Parts: sequence; structure tokens; C-alpha cells
Amino acid sequence: MTDMLRAPAEAKYAEELDWLESIDDGPKPFSWRLSPRMIRLFILGSERADGLDREISQKWFGDRSFVERSIVTLASDRGLLLIGDPGTGKSWLAELLAAAISRNSTLVVQGTAGTTEDHIKYSWNVSMVIAKGQSRASLIPSPIMTAMEKGVIGRFEELTRSTSDVQDALISILSEKYVSIPELDDDNIVFAQPGFSIIATANSRDRGVNDLSSALKRRFNFVRIPVVTNKKSEAEIVRFRTTELLRRHQIELDVPPNLLDILLQSFADLRAAAASATSDDEKLESALSTAEQIGVLEDAILHSTFFGDRRLKAETLAGSLVGSLARRSPEDLAILNKYWHGVVEPRSKDDGGEWPAFLEGGRQAIATLS
Repeated sequence: MTDMLRAPAEAKYAEELDWLESIDDGPKPFSWRLSPRMIRLFILGSERADGLDREISQKWFGDRSFVERSIVTLASDRGLLLIGDPGTGKSWLAELLAAAISRNSTLVVQGTAGTTEDHIKYSWNVSMVIAKGQSRASLIPSPIMTAMEKGVIGRFEELTRSTSDVQDALISILSEKYVSIPELDDDNIVFAQPGFSIIATANSRDRGVNDLSSALKRRFNFVRIPVVTNKKSEAEIVRFRTTELLRRHQIELDVPPNLLDILLQSFADLRAAAASATSDDEKLESALSTAEQIGVLEDAILHSTFFGDRRLKAETLAGSLVGSLARRSPEDLAILNKYWHGVVEPRSKDDGGEWPAFLEGGRQAIATLS
């Protein structure tokens, strides 16, 4: 495999997928590459009770019922909509499902205000149309149409950010399972092959942007992915993703467990403060998601590697946290300053350890940005 900045899941875990496929004797719906049991095992990792000759790493951390319901939905030929707050792992779960089912997770449409019907159906190669006219050869299929033709999984990211016209076009595809091409006289219908389905994601915080119609909702089974609040699970996610990031950057640096605890505790404190806030001005603009924790830690690690002594320090972690979360000035800075004085300062006196250094690093960062 050639070097890639970010390899898709089917390339990154190709050896695991090949091995699982070689031992898989379970029933497979449609043209699936793995059986439902093996897909669950690929995503959630193996246990001793599975009796495998090798260990399969856990790649998504969450309740197994979410994974099982997602797999069952896709096996039933219905669309799957993963919905939840930012940073809850919706896109990563969608990618893993597509990789395990189809060995191709790259047939993706990104929903934005500028996404058009062409992005989910087809467009034309203008130069070929001018030279030879409209034909199947001059047609450019969308990722969704390609998924239909191949009988594999197509993905639609941030569905609620696309306009109602685009959503209406998706209703037809999910209902009729074909796309007509009225510009052509012959060979003008593309039928979905067995195995085709769509995994869409939606941000629950985008409610009211472009709400889904009742007709489109009926075409999807919803799986709501909650924010991870269990500290042990969140620590596992942060460690897993951080290890991958360090490997990608070819950095050898240990994350001290006490500093990881401080990061997790800080986010838990800030989430509690946001939950008790009476107005948006009293809440950080950040969603305080697990993904943002990973970003804070990665930033601190890279800063320690390039501008420090290759050791992660509490001061650096505090500076990274403040720099990442202070998006509005002065609102976010005021919230962080209140947290540092009201929570971090007492904790540094009572608990000691790395908290005093974390306190000082945060103070300096807030003063610099103020």
C-alpha cells in the first residue's frame, strides 16, 4: 500500500479483513464480504470467548447494541441514519461498516448548503458531450450512483446540512432503488444491485438547519449515538486515537496517565458547567466532545515534540486546552477564566500532583489571549 495521509479503513485494516474473510463461514446478506457476526467482531474487537487464532483490535468504542442495530438495518435493505452530537464517532462507525461490508468506504457525498442533486445522481463530462453528445460514456456517476451499480454501501455525511431538493432526490433513490437518466434515449435507467444501501450521518445540533421530511425519515432506521460520558470508555477512545495519531506522525512519546486523567476531568467539569448554564453566553462554543479532547491532546503532543523537550507537560496540555476551546472572545475566555479560578485553583491546592502546573499553564494561556 502506498503512503497516504489518511488511509481508509479497508486499506488500514486490510490484513484483518482478509483474515476474517478467510475464516468466515457465516451467512452473508446480498453481496456482503463478511457475515454480520464477523462485521461486529471487526468493529468491536475480539474476546477470548470468540476462540480466534489471533486478536482483532477494537476500533469503535460504544454500546454493542448500536453496532448490531446498524448491521441489522443494512441487512434489511433500509437506509441507516446515525445521528448524534459532534465528535461521537458517527462518521468513523459509518466508515468501518462500509469497509467491512463492501471493502470500500470511499463512496461518500458530503452534505453542505452547496450540495446539489447532481452530487447524488450524475453529472456530465462537458468536453465529451460537446465532442460526441450525451451518452453513458460521457456521464459522470455520483458516488451514490456508483454504489448502486456495484451493489455496495454509499455514504452521505451531514445529511441535514443539504437542502430539501437534495433530500427529496434521496427519497426516490431509497424508495425506487433506481435512477433514471432522461437525457438518454437508451440505457437510461441505473438499477441498484443487491447489497446497495446508504449510511447517512446527521448532527443533532443542526436541528432546524434543514430538517428531514417525514417521507425521508421513513426511509431510514435511526441509530442515535450518545456522547460518551463514562470516563473509562472515554479514556480508551482517547488512548486508541492518540496512539494512531502518534504512529502516523512517527512520534515516540508517552502520555502520562495522570495527565490523561486531568484532561478527562477538565472536560467532565466543563460539560457539567455547560449543562447547568442558563444561557448560551455561559456555555463554551465547543461541543466538548471526545473528538475535541483528542485534538487537544494531539496539539499538546506535537507542541512538546517540536518546541519542547519531547515530554508532555501539564503546562503544555493546559495551553493546548485553552487555545482549542477559546473560540469566542471575550465569552469563551471568561468562561475558561472562571473555571480556572473556581475549579482548577482549588483542585491544585487539594490534590497537588500535576494540577499546580496545569493551573499555571492555563493562567498564562488565558492572559496571552485576553
